[in-house]
Amino acid sequence: MKISSKQAQKLGLRKYSRLSPVLEKSCLRLNANESYQKAEQDLKMLTGIDIGHSNQHRLVQKVEIPLGQAKAKIGELSVDGGKIKVRAEKGGQGEWRDYKAVSVHGDVCTAFFQDQEGLENWSEKQPFSRVLTCVGDGHDGVWNLINLMGNESVKREVLDWYHLKENLYRVGGSLKRLKRVEKWLWQGLIEEAIAEFTGCNNKRVQNFQGYLRKHQSRIPEYGLYQLLGITIGSGSVESMIKQIGARIKLAGAQWKKENIPKILRLRCAYLNDDAVLSINA
Repeated sequence: MKISSKQAQKLGLRKYSRLSPVLEKSCLRLNANESYQKAEQDLKMLTGIDIGHSNQHRLVQKVEIPLGQAKAKIGELSVDGGKIKVRAEKGGQGEWRDYKAVSVHGDVCTAFFQDQEGLENWSEKQPFSRVLTCVGDGHDGVWNLINLMGNESVKREVLDWYHLKENLYRVGGSLKRLKRVEKWLWQGLIEEAIAEFTGCNNKRVQNFQGYLRKHQSRIPEYGLYQLLGITIGSGSVESMIKQIGARIKLAGAQWKKENIPKILRLRCAYLNDDAVLSINA
């Protein structure tokens, strides 16, 4: 029996629902971690209740799942991109497309698929600190998104140290020279680092020098930042992307474009331990 609008208001439930709040949240938690088919099987095994995978899917699409809301002042965040496979419209192979994830260090994560406006709206509701440390790799898309956030804050932009070091060692050549360059970069001495490659004209060296000049304002004295407890790596968001990927990259998974925002929200809500998935809320 469906619950009417009047009954739902009196009981504090969602109108026209066939599911109790606890059962609904149980379904959402299962679907946040595994395929709709597996969620159907596991729910029946655990509770004896049969809710088909199509109904599980409709539930996820129907329920309002809020974006992660920071609980305290945001002093640090990192942004990175992940991949999700989009189903082809008329058969054929699906295509991998980018989504962007934001990790508010020590608090929440959220993710957006082709939704710059949504990210801006989310950003406007967050309690950013007066000074905001933003960590990212060298991709323009990451820094373009960072520019949309915390507009009332003074931004301290930091090029991820581990990506910087990885790009350095891709240059190859003399290991002693690479170690010297690493030392200069750790101290934030870009010109000295570039000078180490004087006389080297191969393409990899030129690309790396251009990379350093492009991100010069984002290369601090990493050693000092580390002593001061300021984050120098984007490991937080990279870890979140791996955890998001554990759901959206299940074997054979392909997603309709219109369904992607909801599954990203659902997975992030689970990782954030959001009240919408909490049995005790």
